[in-house]
Amino acid sequence: MKTYQGSCHCGAVTYEVEADFTEGMTCNCSHCKRKGMLLTFVPKTQFTLKSGEDALTTYHFNKKQIDHVFCKTCGVQSFAQSGDMVAINLNCIHDLDTDALEIKKVDGKNF
Repeated sequence: MKTYQGSCHCGAVTYEVEADFTEGMTCNCSHCKRKGMLLTFVPKTQFTLKSGEDALTTYHFNKKQIDHVFCKTCGVQSFAQSGDMVAINLNCIHDLDTDALEIKKVDGKNF
């Protein structure tokens, strides 16, 4: 596994994630589609928030089981968390060639 650095746009929120990113997913639910998210999931043990906990705010919708956190300053959602898993927005990972990933489409709209 490799350690990647990620952040929001303004840099207030930074994190590290240990993973082998080979694939991602897009979702057509009302939330992911509007934000243009490119996601993958990792266990919480592979994720470390380095800075910006005080810069985060949380949004809940639908079943309110996922903490959709985003930066209060720039509005970027670079990750979300629920239980023991963290959803990583691969568009927020530094130096990751997302064009090289296998992308799966998820029908979250009709889930």
